[in-house]
Amino acid sequence: MGLWKRLLTEETGADATEYALLAALIAVALIVGATTLGGSINGIFNKLGDKVNTQAATF
Repeated sequence: MGLWKRLLTEETGADATEYALLAALIAVALIVGATTLGGSINGIFNKLGDKVNTQAATF
């Protein structure tokens, strides 16, 4: 019983665990954002590239 009580009240390494969880949440948010906005950003760059090509053809 003493082992379980000590494990539950032990706080050594808690900061590292919290930072790891925070880093994981940020990584998940970045992946979801990139996946969600990836198509939109790709479309914007394609339109921009088409406009540049059109303008370059007129010179």
